[in-house]
Amino acid sequence: MIIPIASDHAGFEAKEKVKKMLEELGHMPVDFGTHSDESVDYPDFAIQVTEKVSEGEHEKGILVCGSGQGMCMTANKYGNIRAALVYDEESARLTRQHNNANILCLPGRMLTDDQLKKVLSVWLETDFEGGRHERRVNKIQDLTQNKKDS
Repeated sequence: MIIPIASDHAGFEAKEKVKKMLEELGHMPVDFGTHSDESVDYPDFAIQVTEKVSEGEHEKGILVCGSGQGMCMTANKYGNIRAALVYDEESARLTRQHNNANILCLPGRMLTDDQLKKVLSVWLETDFEGGRHERRVNKIQDLTQNKKDS
């Protein structure tokens, strides 16, 4: 799977590691920056990945910043996006199973390399369960659709 990925300066080091992990797992990361640890504004990079997923060009994306929170807040402003801030394997599993998250937001300064790899693997390998969860996800989708229609 082709997976767009971006970070700010605080997530740059972790993003570089995640790109290698994605390749090891058989995926192709497409890097939308940043390309150094020089200070940048995270929304500028979150937008690039989020638009690709929101418009359906890519199924999933990954965003990394220091806490993961700024990237997540930015991504969730877009329709068709269910960005999830993930800190461990269980939250990775549940955000896919129950929320059909399509953007993984990682706290680059808070996870070890081993934790990053486990979270990434679980998130990518877990399918959406549908059923009662689909009804709930559709209600989230309706919120962004209603904003477009107003």
